[in-house]
Amino acid sequence: MHRHFKMLLAAMICTAGPAAIAQDIMVEGRKLFTQTAVPACAVCHTLQHAGASGEVGPVLDELKPDASRVEKAIRNGIGQMPVIANLSEAQIKLLAQYVAAASAAGK
Repeated sequence: MHRHFKMLLAAMICTAGPAAIAQDIMVEGRKLFTQTAVPACAVCHTLQHAGASGEVGPVLDELKPDASRVEKAIRNGIGQMPVIANLSEAQIKLLAQYVAAASAAGK
């Protein structure tokens, strides 16, 4: 699975235009947010784009974290949030980009 994401990112960078890259990040990132990460981000966090209404962690639509802040939280945990250890580096980066883009868009 990790290889799939590396190949996806490489393909997006080499062959796709900016709109296609953004669309792929939103689709794959939403899947990471709602299903792949353990525990799933959607269990605790509210993020409108993901259809998530968690009540434990911060509302990401209000917090609007940038990608580097999200990456740091995934890698190190923060407050009650545990380290998300089941994701590859490529998946962490993609998930962080997704959260930053989705929360900034507010949709």
